[in-house]
Amino acid sequence: MNDSKHALSWNSILVAIPVGCAAALVTLGFRAIIAVINRLLFHSQQDITQAMMVWPWFLWPVIVGLGGVVAGYFLRCATILERNTRVKTDYLEVINARLDAVPTKTSLFRALSSIASIGSGASIGKEGPMVQLAALCGSIMGRYGFKSLALKNSDVVAMAAAAGLSSVYHAPLAAAIFVAEIAFGISALQRLIPLVIASAVAVMTMWALGFRSPIYPFATVQFQLSPTTLGITIIVGLLSGLTGWLMIYLIGRSRQLFARINNLPLRLGLGGVAVGMLAIISTDILGNGYDVIVAVMAGGLALKALLLLLLLKMVATALSVGSNAVGGLFTPALLVGALLGVAIATLASLAGVAPDNTLLFAAVGMAAVLAAVSQAPLMAMLMVLEMTLNSSLLFPLMIAAVLASMVVYRLQSSSTYPVITQHFSRSDAKFDFDNGIIAQFIVAGVALLPHESVGKALAMSTLKRERFVYIVDEHGQFLGVVSIHDIAHKIVEHELTLDSPVSAVMDTHFPCVYQHQTIREGWEAFTQVTLERLPVLNNAHERKFLGALTKTSLIQQASAFI
Repeated sequence: MNDSKHALSWNSILVAIPVGCAAALVTLGFRAIIAVINRLLFHSQQDITQAMMVWPWFLWPVIVGLGGVVAGYFLRCATILERNTRVKTDYLEVINARLDAVPTKTSLFRALSSIASIGSGASIGKEGPMVQLAALCGSIMGRYGFKSLALKNSDVVAMAAAAGLSSVYHAPLAAAIFVAEIAFGISALQRLIPLVIASAVAVMTMWALGFRSPIYPFATVQFQLSPTTLGITIIVGLLSGLTGWLMIYLIGRSRQLFARINNLPLRLGLGGVAVGMLAIISTDILGNGYDVIVAVMAGGLALKALLLLLLLKMVATALSVGSNAVGGLFTPALLVGALLGVAIATLASLAGVAPDNTLLFAAVGMAAVLAAVSQAPLMAMLMVLEMTLNSSLLFPLMIAAVLASMVVYRLQSSSTYPVITQHFSRSDAKFDFDNGIIAQFIVAGVALLPHESVGKALAMSTLKRERFVYIVDEHGQFLGVVSIHDIAHKIVEHELTLDSPVSAVMDTHFPCVYQHQTIREGWEAFTQVTLERLPVLNNAHERKFLGALTKTSLIQQASAFI
């Protein structure tokens, strides 16, 4: 057996190891650049929420706004290149479309745009550009380092993307699942194993370099499952779904408003100014929100502060994303989820329904809102589980993440990742194909009575361009078909005249389908014959002729998911 002809091969396993190491180093390099910018702008190594305070409050909108202008300049360069070359830059699109490479120039310009936005305090996550650069690194390695191996470059890009995401959040399994869920649309074992290896090697690299502790400090606190905590978990899941839907809506509206401004530097600059003005109310809305999540988990915010920051962070994130700031939505979504989870648990305590630990619901909310925004619930629950290293959270995370994603799905809201919307569309089309009935696809068919002439059958066949003419009785009951080729042959052989009745050449054993059969059964019927159309009858007992089912209509229906 040729090993290289399969998705899971030794080549892919061996390639995943250096790809994972390289992806981890790329993400560390991106972090170092952001840290240098922080030292230059704010003379501090603190988080942006604290570092911004070295400048007077009236300068905050100016700083974030100028960062947006610089980010807009770099993003404009990227979009011009994309428009001229007509290439897809996003690593998820590259993986999904099985393209040969991640574009280098556009990826670097987008990374520079992201550095300008993040470094100046835009309400955007770091994981997007970090994973994009890791994917670019994997693409370069695949093209130049592993080109002799029978391995698709898009598969190397997928490994690098999973490794990059796992380096950011120290969550190798969640990162691998994310790429499989979002980019591939599946979690097939054959494609998942190299991603797991690349992600795990990336985390091992981070550990070897001293980055070993869990991202969020919840490892020692146990979630006590009870009717009270279960009820609160369900409420958190449902409200997180609504919150995720609202975030997606606000981002969409923000994009529509900012789309009126064609100048990218001006667009990102105005977005930065707006975020900077919100920062005057609270600097906690700046940046991706990591330090704020830690503060929420430590119980450092009162209920009013939780609700106010929840609203401000959603608006700030919508402004940053809507103005085209390059970055990720993971950490902003995690912060919104943490705020929402603790707020709901605190309200429950005030209502007399007190859980053992309200702060644990920060993690539940994080998984739920992330699942709602990304439409990748499996990834969301695993990521929060790995970031907290708290196995007692597994069950509530599962409930909340699934409920939240279901709410968004039922509200028919699109994911923040266009690729996953495509997967949903294909999945829906496959479901419709498997469960639809033939009655939905009936088209009119030419039908004659048995005593009518073969000349009329020929005329109707020429008019309708059909090889067969269906024969029915006075009550519409299907009797059989006549073949135009048979008629022509018999006329040439003088066995028929144009005035002969069609009953003289009728085939009474012609295959048919019934209106209440599934589309799949209709497809299977076509596989048994070499026909383009089949007559459709109402049922096997009455055999009333209703029309025809065409092979073309079924192929068009299947093309939506093939």
